[in-house]
Parts: sequence; structure tokens; C-alpha cells
Amino acid sequence: QVQLVESGGGLVQPGGSLRPSCAASGSIVRMIVMGWYRQAPGKQRELVGRVFSGGSTNYVDSVKGRFTVSRDNAKNTLYLQMNSLKPEDTAVYYCRAWTGFYEYWGQGTQVTVSS
Repeated sequence: QVQLVESGGGLVQPGGSLRPSCAASGSIVRMIVMGWYRQAPGKQRELVGRVFSGGSTNYVDSVKGRFTVSRDNAKNTLYLQMNSLKPEDTAVYYCRAWTGFYEYWGQGTQVTVSS
């Protein structure tokens, strides 16, 4: 069992930045993909961005150019750099890992963008 723990969410003003982290209890070297998802009230959970073990990434169109997903295998940590935040980015953000055999989810962290 791999535990994923997010941190770094919170309240920020529009145009601000935030960098949540997702710390894994074990090695993430063998994780095929690690990514961030979000769910706003009344909406479906959606993929925000993800990074594969080889280093490639992809993002939902609404965050391209503003968000960056990265992974630090030495620290067993996934990051989400969020810049130029907008009110519509407000959601609970979840960390996900896929090993090819198992799927793991974090508990989520609230990100609120408001003036």
C-alpha cells in the first residue's frame, strides 16, 4: 500500500501562485504515471496534468501554459506549480499514482482562488 499525502493548498488571490506537493510513502520510481486531478462543486473530477516515468507530460487545455507538473524521484514527491491562478481553478486537488498494477489516490487538498 502506497500512501499519498498532498500539502500546499490554500486560499490565494487571482493571478497568484501556489505549489502543492504530493508526498508518497514509498519510492515513485516505478510509478508509470503520476498526476493531479481536481473536482469543483457540482462538476466531474478532471485530469489537470500528469507526468510519466519517462518525463513526458500532458495537461488539460484550461491550464496549459499556467500549470506545470513535475516529479522528484529522489524525494518521492510530485509537484504542481500553479501560476496565474483564476477563480475557476477553485477545486479540491487530488494526487494520483499508477503503477501499472495498482492505482493510488491522495485525500485531496482544497485550492480556493478568490479576492
